[in-house]
Amino acid sequence: MTGHTGFKGTWLTLLLEALDIEVIGLSLPADPNSLYERLHRFGEIQEAFIDIRNRDGIKQFIKLAKPSLIFHLAAQPLVLDSYKSPIETFEVNVIGTVNVLDASFQCGFVESIVVSTTDKVYRNTNNKMRFIESDPLAGKDPYSASKVGTENAIIAWQSIQRIYGGPQVVAVRAGNVIGGGDWAKNRIVPDLVRAYTENTSLEIRNPQSTRPWQHVLDPLHGYVLTAIALKEGKEISSLNFGPSEPSLSVRDLVSIANQTWVNTSEIFYGDGENMVEAENLDLNSNLAREKLNWEPLWTQEEAIVATFEWWKSVFLNQAKPLELCKKEIEFVLSQESSLL
Repeated sequence: MTGHTGFKGTWLTLLLEALDIEVIGLSLPADPNSLYERLHRFGEIQEAFIDIRNRDGIKQFIKLAKPSLIFHLAAQPLVLDSYKSPIETFEVNVIGTVNVLDASFQCGFVESIVVSTTDKVYRNTNNKMRFIESDPLAGKDPYSASKVGTENAIIAWQSIQRIYGGPQVVAVRAGNVIGGGDWAKNRIVPDLVRAYTENTSLEIRNPQSTRPWQHVLDPLHGYVLTAIALKEGKEISSLNFGPSEPSLSVRDLVSIANQTWVNTSEIFYGDGENMVEAENLDLNSNLAREKLNWEPLWTQEEAIVATFEWWKSVFLNQAKPLELCKKEIEFVLSQESSLL
């Protein structure tokens, strides 16, 4: 797994471990206060800290690890950071992916590669349509444009696979994932948790924007089902993973969070005039239902409540983060027997 020290990567590692699947991690070192750090994951699995732009390092590590399956999650994932560092964003997200794909195709033991892209790869005209996998791709900002570049690399290597053989490659596009442990800057949930715990004010930039909020384990268990489907010989090129109901607004999320935390911090709402992201975003996940029999296990409201209850338990009740994560993973496994 690339990006195993990240938010989604840490959760996916725990899910795979619960399924008795050996995980070997390749990533940059974890950020301070990340879920990886909170769970004291350093040294828990075989891992290496290599920048995915390091082509030789990636190639050598894959040859050494000899994985049959690769989950490629490593990325520069933040829209606002992409405006500040567009070249780095393209290098990491496009060239980094090309390095992983090229190294995997040069060895004979990798069978499939599941590449995590984003729901923001679609050409978005803010008409509130629910995107399907065959809709046109186009990036508005450096981050989403770089992820479209990732998708183009995937398409190219899918063509290589059809002509010359090699691992199957699939793109998985998730909605806006939330859940316990995300501490990234300029993300609405971590920003709210910081405001609540530090009793500081917070300005919400674009309260009217809608997003397909989903619990992090919903797309992740979909990623695992995708890998199983590939091993069974199913042909899949890309899949959406999003909530069943229409997207909720940022203001809706804040309202639910405030009720869950019983917030006393001052929340200010911006007017969205300097908005750099798409206003509306929604996904159609019917293909994942058809191909994988996948369903989200949390509604958007349930995912929001569960996320802030997780953080409340950590900050107010001194609960152990690992126990909270394992409890939610046990819930997934109790509901999704096809993973077992």
